[in-house]
Amino acid sequence: MSTLAEISPLLGEPQFNWSDPTPWNELEQELGMVFPDDFRQIVDAYGSISINGQLYLSHPARHLQHNLGEEIRGDLELWREDDMIEFLPSPVGVNPGQLMPVAAAMTGETVFLRIPDGPSSPWRVLVQEFDSFSWVLHEMTFGEWLLAYLRGEDVTVCSRNLTSGGPTWEFLP
Repeated sequence: MSTLAEISPLLGEPQFNWSDPTPWNELEQELGMVFPDDFRQIVDAYGSISINGQLYLSHPARHLQHNLGEEIRGDLELWREDDMIEFLPSPVGVNPGQLMPVAAAMTGETVFLRIPDGPSSPWRVLVQEFDSFSWVLHEMTFGEWLLAYLRGEDVTVCSRNLTSGGPTWEFLP
């Protein structure tokens, strides 16, 4: 599993460093699922951020303007509409094999976590390209996927390292 220790040298030192599990516990109870540890660890470290001005991650703390719970509720509503269902390989939701929207890109992609089929099955990342209505399942955890994105590898979301020093991030307002 990719860890924060592998991501931080590429992305830079985290400055959010959230340690209270309450927002996660509340969101997970509401949704009826538990997020993977690597996703929680990364989001707790960095908070609600924009990476390279393109990829948006949100933290579940309710006091934040960009909070994961609000983002997920809106995305679940969108992706459950009759005219949107056909653009994903499986429904959105919390059951095995279903998709949970967890991030977005300014170029129209939505990043989903694919709920594992069973307790020993791994989490996977699916990226849906809104402009072409195509999708790609990446056989990697969220941490592995983000690490590949930060390295500029093809993970469906175009990595635009805007500075010669590599990827950058900033807090979302």
